Amino acid sequence: MIDLSAQMKPTVMAMDAHSPGFALRSLVIGLIAFLTVVDLFATQAILPSLTRHYGVTPAAMGFAVNASTFGMAASSLVVGVLSPRIERRTGILLSLLLLAIPTSLLASAPNLAVFTTLRVAQGLCMAAAFALTLAYLGEQCSAMDAGGAFAAYITGNVASNLVGRLVSAAVVDSLGLAWNFYFFAALNLAGAALVYFTIKRVRPMRPMMPVSSPLAAMMSHWRRPPLRAAFGIGFCILFAFIGTFTFVNFVLVRPPLSLGMMDLGLIYFVFLPSVVTTLLAGKVASRLGTRSTIWGSLVVAGAGLPLMLTSHLGAVLAGMVLVGVGTFFAQAATTGFVGQMATDNRGVASGTYLACYFCGGLVGTAVLGRLFDAFGWHACVAGVGAALAAAALLTFGLKR
Repeated sequence: MIDLSAQMKPTVMAMDAHSPGFALRSLVIGLIAFLTVVDLFATQAILPSLTRHYGVTPAAMGFAVNASTFGMAASSLVVGVLSPRIERRTGILLSLLLLAIPTSLLASAPNLAVFTTLRVAQGLCMAAAFALTLAYLGEQCSAMDAGGAFAAYITGNVASNLVGRLVSAAVVDSLGLAWNFYFFAALNLAGAALVYFTIKRVRPMRPMMPVSSPLAAMMSHWRRPPLRAAFGIGFCILFAFIGTFTFVNFVLVRPPLSLGMMDLGLIYFVFLPSVVTTLLAGKVASRLGTRSTIWGSLVVAGAGLPLMLTSHLGAVLAGMVLVGVGTFFAQAATTGFVGQMATDNRGVASGTYLACYFCGGLVGTAVLGRLFDAFGWHACVAGVGAALAAAALLTFGLKR
């Protein structure tokens, strides 16, 4: 049994980045992240198939698929408030076990309403595990190495985007929609097993300065301008990411690109560069500063938007690579900033950040879906650009 908590004691956390212990810890953190959120975006790769199956518009199906972000926002907020009372390992383990239930039930969802409800339930479970793991990392890591731990976790998130979409497209293409959801339910159970064997029970860290209630702790975080700015940046990042990688699927399967289902899955190798670059976010932020890192990331993401408006597949793919690299790098830097700035009540801070982040995804789906249906892909991309610009403005507020 690998004791991950032992690997994360402050005296060990300052280990060299090339040591076996560091590599093992990063691998386990990344795998837990991967198996926690692999359901979140994998379904986007089969959006055209789901749209045909339920006979609805792209915007309606996009909203149903991304309804998980509503559950994640609500769950992140609740878990953040209750975080001081939740034992980390038990909470993460239970969340992943429960996640397998709505995932498997999606295989037989009779209509869009039931499908949407089950996606919300998935979001509730995913966010609980996600928020508690971030709180666990913030509490068990030294300040020196927190950025690297958060970057490893976000890298697992990135990998889930790539592998999840590839697997989803492949399973649907060969076995059909139902088997896709059964397969991902099995992955949820694998995540629970990994947590069982790698995370040791640790008591939640109590606030150094007692507060009257978790709600008071949350309001205290909101009153701090740097954290407030970080919450807003998280909102904008997922707004932009959702808008890009939900509705670009419909562009890719329509003329003149006209990709098939398996080709659509293979397209998501565009996330491969993000898997590599996101690992560097903690180191880059420590050298250049969080603000410079986020600004640079947003510029990279913004540079990809014009490329996705062309009718050439190579240019569209290059644009998707840039948006993926930029948004994930910015997310890793912002997540690390929140973990370091919240010196007290870190569980509440992480939950609040994630609630804002996932709210951005839900709002992005609703707003950009309307733009896509009414005015087309160009209007959707313009909305993504506006979200990136808003994130850049908010970055001015990230002062220590």
